[in-house]
Amino acid sequence: MDAFIDFLYKLDGWVWGMPLIAAVMVLGAYYMIRGKFFPFVHFGHALKNTVLAKDDKASKDDPSKISPFRAFCLALGGCVGMANISGVATSIAVGGPGALFWMWVWAFFGMIVKMAETSLGLYYRRKGPDGKYSGSAMDYMERGIKGEMGLKIGKPLAILFAISLFLMVLQGSGAYTVGETLNASFGWNLMLCVLLYVLFIVYLIVRGENTIGRIAEKIVPIMCGLYLLGTVVILVMNITVVPQVFAEIFKGAFTGTAAAGGFAGAAVTTAIRQGVSRSVYSNEAGNGTSPLIHGSADTVHPVRQGLWGAVEVFCDTLIVCTCSGLAIMLTGTWTSGQSGAPLGALAFTTAFGDFGKYFLGVMTILFAFTTSTTWFIFYKNILTYLLKKWPRAVKIAHKVFTVAFPLIMLGNAGLVYYSGSNADLFWTIVSIFTGFPLFINAVALLLLRKKFWTLLDDYKARYMGIGKVDPNFHVFVEDDPELMAKIEKNLSKG
Repeated sequence: MDAFIDFLYKLDGWVWGMPLIAAVMVLGAYYMIRGKFFPFVHFGHALKNTVLAKDDKASKDDPSKISPFRAFCLALGGCVGMANISGVATSIAVGGPGALFWMWVWAFFGMIVKMAETSLGLYYRRKGPDGKYSGSAMDYMERGIKGEMGLKIGKPLAILFAISLFLMVLQGSGAYTVGETLNASFGWNLMLCVLLYVLFIVYLIVRGENTIGRIAEKIVPIMCGLYLLGTVVILVMNITVVPQVFAEIFKGAFTGTAAAGGFAGAAVTTAIRQGVSRSVYSNEAGNGTSPLIHGSADTVHPVRQGLWGAVEVFCDTLIVCTCSGLAIMLTGTWTSGQSGAPLGALAFTTAFGDFGKYFLGVMTILFAFTTSTTWFIFYKNILTYLLKKWPRAVKIAHKVFTVAFPLIMLGNAGLVYYSGSNADLFWTIVSIFTGFPLFINAVALLLLRKKFWTLLDDYKARYMGIGKVDPNFHVFVEDDPELMAKIEKNLSKG
């Protein structure tokens, strides 16, 4: 067992080596510069047409469609999860305060990257026999790269991406962190807490995706608001320490962090690796998951839904993760030697006493619920894609996976717990399985960059008065008979 655990740590270092980090950073920088910093220059427009939109609850009476707001809540629910509490805590505990800076860096680039992958997923979406739309990174790899561009690599990329993304189920979907937090806060048996939580998730997934969507629509804004309120109070309580904390963040980002208290010290490369890998997992920018939810949204233009993707990254990392990191550093608990959820619990207990551990216990369950249920939907959609030629097999696979999903959650938690490890091992497993789909999707986004610029230019012309509208351009590929004929022809070649 020890040899296997050591192998996992080494594999994580290989997957998240500087070549991968440098590659995704260059891709992000290219998109942001070529896009003229669109998410920031036009952030007001993004807010006005997403979270502040007056009539964004459309499609309630049409079961074949979901509103952009519900898609946003489901997608944000998948983002705002245990990475925002336990993940941030582990990053700082291992990489030092500088890790938070590198989380910000990827979030900065990630806003337009997620905007691009969401837009492309909508543009190349499919309409099923039941009238429901679905979009995914696999669709823009298959339909865009192979179908439209005629590059044979499109199909293999789509299949490899789907398989690598599905393998992320081995991360355990947050069950371990629930048990870890409740154990740290109340002393309850970790595996018993995991078991009860898994049973709760089973109940929800049996109730169906509509139930999950309705709950997410109501609970995501509330849980984010309450958690942010708690962290803001900690910030106000320690306002005089804020300048020192920011100095430590920027210093640690470029010089590393020396050992202090129970903190063992960290090099710059460790800070970068911890920050970027956790940022990707948390906000999912570049990971190709957002189209799996947003692809079903009822929207007037792919880029309009892409704006939701940019707002998700902003909310998840630049707000929620930042507040988590500041709470841990302002309370001085990051040097305690703790990591993961126990470090988060210690920070809130230091600030609020016993109320802090109760508060974080509730927040943990809510955050984990949104992650587990949303990823369950992701995995089912991936199975649908992989088995799309065999409708009967899809139904069987969905039933089998409904049983297997909770068992995998239990198995992941059991591996970490019974091996005598802690959150470091859990987040190492998370990092390993996050790296592979990120690399494949980055290749696809590089190949499809021109299509996104076309979509963005069209959106700016139609809805922002910037440039001229091309009357011959169709905002969804399905509306362009000539292009669809080309795509079908190229796809039929095998």
